[in-house]
Amino acid sequence: MFFIESERLKLIPLTHELLQLCYTNRAAMEQCIGLNISTMQVAPDYQAEIDDAMLNFWLPKTLEHPDKYYWYTSWEIVLKSTNVSIGGIGFAGYPNEDGETQVGYMIDELQQRNGYATEALQTIVEWAFQQDEVKIIIGQTPSDNLASQATLLKNGFVADGESEERLLRFKRVKSLSL
Repeated sequence: MFFIESERLKLIPLTHELLQLCYTNRAAMEQCIGLNISTMQVAPDYQAEIDDAMLNFWLPKTLEHPDKYYWYTSWEIVLKSTNVSIGGIGFAGYPNEDGETQVGYMIDELQQRNGYATEALQTIVEWAFQQDEVKIIIGQTPSDNLASQATLLKNGFVADGESEERLLRFKRVKSLSL
């Protein structure tokens, strides 16, 4: 099973089959990949976004692009010390012709304010910038989500205006040394 890791975290991209299992029985999916069962608490608005992404993006896109599924899926953020999933992170698709992709993330409400989002974002950005096709990574967040803005800024993203959805947009450009 493919994964990337940092000091405290393991990031595991879910294949189409694992997404299907997650959709029907999250605990079974976690057991299938050798994790302890999580009891994640997710705010209702984020849960609605996750449900929409599952049905309208992750499942159809991982089926359509099995060889590039990691650009179209949710990556489990696993706390190595407990072997429990504490959130998710992922991209909004394969980089476009300009080498641009977007990243999003969510951390269990009980695990927030421990630096896990910052560490997970750093880890996945470093991995993405090792891919030749990636030149720019975009992050978007509501203007009232100061914690997410701080996470992006700590990872070298810079404010880049407002999106069409009236979200604050942040951008990180691959450095020539990567």
